[in-house]
Amino acid sequence: MLSSAARGPLTDAASDASLLERTARGDAAAFEALFQRHYDRVYGILFRLVGERGEAEDLAQEVFLRLHDHARRRRLVENVGAWLYRVATNLGYNALRDRRRRQQRDVYLLPVEMGDAEADAARREERRAVRAALATLSQRQAQLLVLRQMEFSYAECAAVIGVAPASVGALLARAARAFRRAYEKQTAVNRGGGRSREWK
Repeated sequence: MLSSAARGPLTDAASDASLLERTARGDAAAFEALFQRHYDRVYGILFRLVGERGEAEDLAQEVFLRLHDHARRRRLVENVGAWLYRVATNLGYNALRDRRRRQQRDVYLLPVEMGDAEADAARREERRAVRAALATLSQRQAQLLVLRQMEFSYAECAAVIGVAPASVGALLARAARAFRRAYEKQTAVNRGGGRSREWK
């Protein structure tokens, strides 16, 4: 059997729908098959958003618990892959915004972290600035950037965010410009300048 990466994230929609129907009838093996098929992509989206393995794993579990609950309530999902990736990006984005609020609130309460090496500190700062910049974007813009960074096609992005595939290019260009401005603002505030990270 091909891995989910080899098949692509939004293929086998009919098979996914069948597995979801079987899950609704209590078939644990069907749910396990959905989990195995989509976990890597769900986890990848979440890890790119939150940047911490443990948190990404917890959020990925939450995504699949929501899918199971959705099936148990016999709610129809036309494209299971798109539904999962949309829920994942929503949860990841919410976690990112919550973290940003906590950091803003706690900035004066926590001691300054001393890094072992200047390069490690610079990488941590860049990751923090990227996530802080993403948290300032609209949810759809953040979703698009993360999905494209994970090499989702325009058609796949369109299915996840619920727009026409022809509009993805323009939406992505706007999102990239908004990210660039937000990232430059973050780096200017934190280091007095910096280079913007390029998004696909």
